[in-house]
Amino acid sequence: MNAEIVAVGTELLLGQIANTNGAYLAQKLAEIGVNVYYQTVVGDNPDRLESVLKTAEKRSDLILTIGGLGPTEDDLTKQIVAHHLGEPLVIDNDAKAKIDQYGAKLSNNLKQALKIQNAISLTNHNGFAVGDLYLNQHGTSYVLLPGPPSECLMMIDRELMPQLKKLGNQNRVFKSRVLRFAGIGESQLVTDIADLIDHQDNPTIAPYAKLAEVTLRVTASAADEAAADALIQKTVDKILARDGRYFYGYGDDNSLAKVVVNQLIDRQLSVTAAESLTAGEFQSTIGSVPGVSAVFPGGFVTYANEAKQRLLEIPAEVIASHGVVSEATAIWMAKQAKLKMKTDIAVSFTGVAGPDELEDQPAGTVWIGIAYRDEDPQAYLYHFTNGRQQIRARSVLTGLDLIRQRLATN
Repeated sequence: MNAEIVAVGTELLLGQIANTNGAYLAQKLAEIGVNVYYQTVVGDNPDRLESVLKTAEKRSDLILTIGGLGPTEDDLTKQIVAHHLGEPLVIDNDAKAKIDQYGAKLSNNLKQALKIQNAISLTNHNGFAVGDLYLNQHGTSYVLLPGPPSECLMMIDRELMPQLKKLGNQNRVFKSRVLRFAGIGESQLVTDIADLIDHQDNPTIAPYAKLAEVTLRVTASAADEAAADALIQKTVDKILARDGRYFYGYGDDNSLAKVVVNQLIDRQLSVTAAESLTAGEFQSTIGSVPGVSAVFPGGFVTYANEAKQRLLEIPAEVIASHGVVSEATAIWMAKQAKLKMKTDIAVSFTGVAGPDELEDQPAGTVWIGIAYRDEDPQAYLYHFTNGRQQIRARSVLTGLDLIRQRLATN
């Protein structure tokens, strides 16, 4: 099944609010094997919405609209879709009873109790506007969802997804597995598995780019969970055979920090950090993982050169000769932090977070050092983009991945 999401609202079109509902809906559809090939944003204009629907019907089996179900005059999605389908609007008695219960009997509120005749009603657990699931046996089917996220997301989870699972594939189950990768960009990962994506059917593969990492959601449908798991595993094996060195874990709620900290705990290895441009963000990140105190005794935030010299005892001539943004300084920071905290591993961060240059080096120039057990300390140069906070966040995740890689090879 091919789906298209149509977000309705002039405020979305003008960028005044972000289309978070559309992103969430697309992810949930991917979990049950529904492909979303198009997303459209259209303002509160009847003629343009009608035009969008006509275009969408030529290329999609399922059209899902978000927004325009409210009580105001510009909330016209349900009216336009009903007219487009040639179906009348009727009162949903349960929705009307809810409005009556709350004493909201004004005509503009009763408008939210309307549904398309012959549609399945989707209950709104956080508001008044009823949703619709209109199944067209000889053409494109429609789903109408409310715009406020508190209403939309719950309706997706509690009403829409169970209906789609039940109606889309009788007597079949859907399962998904999320693979997480660090140290490789989305474009490279997708290129490496392009043939698997191009020929996907069951399972499906959906890539998602995140900050300094990429996730793949592999979804399969089968007669039972064991069969779905087997289909997923065959695809996962093919993916990991190509890019397994970048793979760090499974799951939506997993994180690189959690994986690294748990690996350190399992191997009884301690870690510390010396941070300049990241200003303690690395230590804060690992500090959010339960149990980290077993492997993290503390660390250093040495933002100023004087702090590097006083707290880490880095010779002044090192910074004077090489600069603070340098391989030498990063190595000294990692080496001295490890020595002073008596840990097995130390990681260091020095560079230019921006927005201005430092030592004639542009924003995004970052050196990350690592001192691992008895090995000679090393430092690696990176060039990050997208602003000060993103540079710092990417530095932290890259430092975590350096530790992960070193643990994997030792």
